[in-house]
Amino acid sequence: MQIDILTPEKKLFSGEIKSVKLPGTDGEFEILNNHAPIISTLSSGKIHLIQHDQSKQSFEINGGVVEMQKNNIIVLAE
Repeated sequence: MQIDILTPEKKLFSGEIKSVKLPGTDGEFEILNNHAPIISTLSSGKIHLIQHDQSKQSFEINGGVVEMQKNNIIVLAE
């Protein structure tokens, strides 16, 4: 699954991942491979990525929007 995490200033991350946990407006949720298409707003919190080699990365955001479609995820974060 491909993810791009973008802010107005720069691209925070771009690459292949195994899963991602996001701070949704109504609570944290996880997206895995072949997830149904989704668009959701995000609140302040951390994005947690797990890559295929099991390494983990986190990014602090102040809100934003996520779109998942055909195993491509785009996060527009503040």
